Amino acid sequence: MTSELLLAGVFALVTGMNDGGALLATGHKLPTARPLAGLAVLVAAVALVPLATHEVAQTFTRRLAVLHGPEGRSAMTVAVIAALAVVLTLSHYGRPTSLTLAIVGGLTGAGLGWGLPVNGGSVALVLAVGLAAPFIGALAAPLMSRLLAALTTAIGLRRWHWAGLALLCVAYAANDGQKMLAVFTLALGMTGAPLPVTCVVAVLFGIGALRGIPRAGRTLSREIIASRPLDGVAAETGSAVTVIGCAATGLPVSMTQSIAGGLIGLGAARGGGRVRWHTATRIALAWVLTLPASTALAAVAAFALRELTSL
Repeated sequence: MTSELLLAGVFALVTGMNDGGALLATGHKLPTARPLAGLAVLVAAVALVPLATHEVAQTFTRRLAVLHGPEGRSAMTVAVIAALAVVLTLSHYGRPTSLTLAIVGGLTGAGLGWGLPVNGGSVALVLAVGLAAPFIGALAAPLMSRLLAALTTAIGLRRWHWAGLALLCVAYAANDGQKMLAVFTLALGMTGAPLPVTCVVAVLFGIGALRGIPRAGRTLSREIIASRPLDGVAAETGSAVTVIGCAATGLPVSMTQSIAGGLIGLGAARGGGRVRWHTATRIALAWVLTLPASTALAAVAAFALRELTSL
């Protein structure tokens, strides 16, 4: 159990590095909430929201593949290692990707490789919703931008930024942030999420986010489009609404994918030339590679480990 808990801690740190900076990136051009203030709100949401709902965490541990007992914990370990390997490799080569996609692929592959029951229908549904999330974000963000432009002045925009940021943090904690919770609860052999566990997850996530803010934040706040303050608030709010809707049905969706899709949608709405398509294509290619790579790696590793342990 000690090694599984250590791996769960590493997973939370890497999740913070991968997701934290991206979530706070869109508000960089508004001085309303400095990165540390935004991070404090995000960490608090990660600690507290799972106390009210952990539907998505159950999707990771029960609905994709049945992960119970020693075999289930071993399969989860393989899935986490495979997901981390794929994400860190792509990040090393400048291809930021979705850790949610990676863990979904890792869980599916590990379940198949270990011979555990895998729910093909649930996997297909999660993938379909995950693929749709960037496109939904691309549609929602321009609509939100027009609505905010009609409702706000510069002062009002700052207030909307706080509201959008708070909604974004709640949405993340209720949805793909729960992948960390799933890993921890399985390592501990628990079914619920008591406050001490969620607090540990949140603190580790926050530490990782401090490391990831500069790099991930730069990719989303500058390299996709030359965003205006209004764009950041619109992308935050539109993505949050999209992801909260998915959380209500227990479907894990990548917030970073939704935000990136929202920014691309905002740029395209003002003319396709405003989107830096080279960066957008690079990010999309990483998303496409993440799922099959993590699934294959986890399946091979789980099968090999099962054969070794059966000798």
